[in-house]
Amino acid sequence: MDIDELALCLEKLGHPNRLEIFRLLVRAGHYGLPVGDIQRHLGIPASTLTHHIAQLVSAGLVRQTREGRVLRCTAAYERMEKIMGALTAECCSGVAVENEGELSDG
Repeated sequence: MDIDELALCLEKLGHPNRLEIFRLLVRAGHYGLPVGDIQRHLGIPASTLTHHIAQLVSAGLVRQTREGRVLRCTAAYERMEKIMGALTAECCSGVAVENEGELSDG
């Protein structure tokens, strides 16, 4: 995952409503939840919820499938794993200090 893609995902998750939606879907498991259930769980107005889900879908964080009249949302777990991998890939790899207050990769 490149830095721009990672930044986009984190930007979309940076809104409290979107983060709540995503966390709820992660807890729901691979079967996900219908949009109506998400609304009932979180108490977000329908139009607001639609907007936030669309933002998560555009970043590849949520998938939607239609089952008759029901629109079901699921978390994109492989995307979540890529985000976590990108954030932890360089954990504790060290940073060299060149001058006081300035850091460089090293």
